[in-house]
Amino acid sequence: MEILMLSRHISNYLVQDLSAIGPHGEEDPHIYFTGDIVQQSVSLAPEILKAEQQAFSEEKYKYAASVNRLANALYKNCERLEGANSNGKEFLPILRNELKKFRKLQRTWMMTL
Repeated sequence: MEILMLSRHISNYLVQDLSAIGPHGEEDPHIYFTGDIVQQSVSLAPEILKAEQQAFSEEKYKYAASVNRLANALYKNCERLEGANSNGKEFLPILRNELKKFRKLQRTWMMTL
């Protein structure tokens, strides 16, 4: 839940800076990553619940792999956003630290499946 809240706040902050149109009518390509981090963080909790609710270990591992892919994509998009031209990028290391903590918990969680 902490990851979700952080990603939403960071996205809202960054969108304000990145939504301006450039001098040649182009938009900042980093603006799409702001939506991606929110979507990926929203998808984490349901995938964890699906993994927990499955009766067979093959199905559990399928959803656990999905959680892993989402966490990796979220981390990668945070790295991409750090290259954005915005003051909000200073908050991205906080989200990345939360993702590192989540990954440690995730490894333990996967052992319990």
